Amino acid sequence: MKTCCFTGHRIIKITPELVQMLKDTIIKLIERGVTDFYNGGAIGFDMLAAETVIALKAEYSDIKLHMLLPCPPEEQVKGWNKAKIARYNKILQTANSITVLAEHYTKECMKLRNERLVELADCCVCYCTNPRSGTGQTLRMAREKGIDVINLC
Repeated sequence: MKTCCFTGHRIIKITPELVQMLKDTIIKLIERGVTDFYNGGAIGFDMLAAETVIALKAEYSDIKLHMLLPCPPEEQVKGWNKAKIARYNKILQTANSITVLAEHYTKECMKLRNERLVELADCCVCYCTNPRSGTGQTLRMAREKGIDVINLC
């Protein structure tokens, strides 16, 4: 197992317990041989996961953060506040790679991103409370692929 993707809701309650649980989960995965982490760049859980991987790079220099963006960054951040855009830009500046999957935002680009995340992953770390969401759809894809799913809810 070498690769992991993240998926989760955009609106989550970030608690110290969640932050620690995510960090501990990522460390366990690194210790099991995961080196490449794939992230879709959404606000909420994706940002938290990306920032956690970035923080752990200081301790585990061989890990990589790969951003799989559904559309160009300037389109993905439409409607975000300045603080979220600043966090997003910092993540992109620190990522090992950035792949933009569609030339423009479309209704299908988010699903395309989620499919690609699962396609590249050997396991999936998520934060899912609603199975009828895009996150829930991504989890179903991961389970259909037969990869390990770790839900931090």
